[in-house]
Amino acid sequence: MARNFFNHDDSHPVQLTSADIILRQQLEHSIGKYFYNACDRTIIDLLSACRWYVTTISGVLTLVVECPDQITNWQVLRKMVPMAKLLKQVVTSAKIRVCPPEGQGLPFEMRVDELGVYREYKEGA
Repeated sequence: MARNFFNHDDSHPVQLTSADIILRQQLEHSIGKYFYNACDRTIIDLLSACRWYVTTISGVLTLVVECPDQITNWQVLRKMVPMAKLLKQVVTSAKIRVCPPEGQGLPFEMRVDELGVYREYKEGA
């Protein structure tokens, strides 16, 4: 017979309070700031050409990069592994989502904990 040792008060709330939302936004902003400060000049230049932000999507911290054109999108995709390495230094469980211009393809996502599957990461480590 299984027993529930947790009190109902110990479970997470069904709905977030405004304080929860504000704290989450502050955390996302701080993580974005730490990430940006760790970037090299090439990545900073790429990010400055895009709209980018850190948010939580389905409970997962996500760096979203919205690219203005296909050329920038390709350049950002080529820098995903170095960006994931930097983000992983700040948080161990997160994703990067690179969004092409609207109507020009689907976003590409990569989890920072799957860096080992990328050959560039293994060669550069």
